Amino acid sequence: MRAVRTTRRGCAAILASASLCASAAVHAEAAEHADDVEESNAQGMVSQGMFCSATAQALFRACGNQVDDDYWVAFGICINESDDADRRGCFAEARSARGEDKQLCQEQRAARRNTCGLVGEGRYDPPFEAELFDANFNSLSNPNRYFPLAIGSQWEFRSATQSTKVEVLRETKLIDGVRCIVVRDQVKEEGDLIESTNDWFAQAKDGNVWYCGEETRSFESFDGDRPRKPELVSIDGSFKAGREGDKPGIIFRAAPLAGEAYIEESSLGNAEDATVVLSTNYMYGRNRVLDQLVPRKLAQLLCAGDCVVTKNFSSLEPGVFERKYYAPGIGVFLEVDPESGEVVQLVKCNVDPRCASLPSR
Repeated sequence: MRAVRTTRRGCAAILASASLCASAAVHAEAAEHADDVEESNAQGMVSQGMFCSATAQALFRACGNQVDDDYWVAFGICINESDDADRRGCFAEARSARGEDKQLCQEQRAARRNTCGLVGEGRYDPPFEAELFDANFNSLSNPNRYFPLAIGSQWEFRSATQSTKVEVLRETKLIDGVRCIVVRDQVKEEGDLIESTNDWFAQAKDGNVWYCGEETRSFESFDGDRPRKPELVSIDGSFKAGREGDKPGIIFRAAPLAGEAYIEESSLGNAEDATVVLSTNYMYGRNRVLDQLVPRKLAQLLCAGDCVVTKNFSSLEPGVFERKYYAPGIGVFLEVDPESGEVVQLVKCNVDPRCASLPSR
């Protein structure tokens, strides 16, 4: 029988393997300890009734885990780059992205905690029972004049680069026992479809309009395709109340109050929009801040001291917000981003006689 001989290279391989195993064990132990600490912190908040902040803490941990997962997937992709320079660049880009994403996780946690300060620390578990809502959208008991949902209603919007058409369809969707109307929102850029979304809204008998989810599809068109047509590239942001812990939110109240805040979307880690009501009696010329980027002719046509202005933001995009302007009988007629200067304004609709007099951009 031949004696087993371990070469110097074989010894090195064994030692390296042992080192990797030891390193992996240390990392696993550290990760488990970190999980225990995070869970203890979150449970401490729960015991104090700080349910919203505890949720923010849990999502912060989930965000960090996702960043690590994304990094190691990118690492695996880089390994298979044959070119040395490309491979080094790939690794550098992966490390840079991990650092940026870790920072974003921290910023999102801060944004969620700020939202907790606005909406309160209570558990987010809104009442959503069928008996509270209308089921017949041809005969609503208490329609919301700032968020009309009459079947066949249409609105068209323009920005500097995009056009958007919104239409209330003759379609409904039963979500968690509640009958919701389907509103289609399609966005085009240079004639190409870039987004098509089916939004699902429920009309409460008290006049509140609830947002129950969305089926979002993002598209991209490529010049080399024959024929050139939109290609589905993402469904990110889609959610549905009652599925995987997602919950509905209020998109517009029957009687909004200046200063109040509420949740629009609750799909944790996916869609987390909230709103603060800034004004319920907006009229052009009264408030310099709210007049920023507002087309005067448009506001003077639609607002007689009775327009509502809201601040809309998402915890997933810290520091970013937009203001939306609503007119009675028409609904939203303007969206502005104060930081970027982007303006999206209503240019056509069929819901009110004033639609015929809308100014063009």
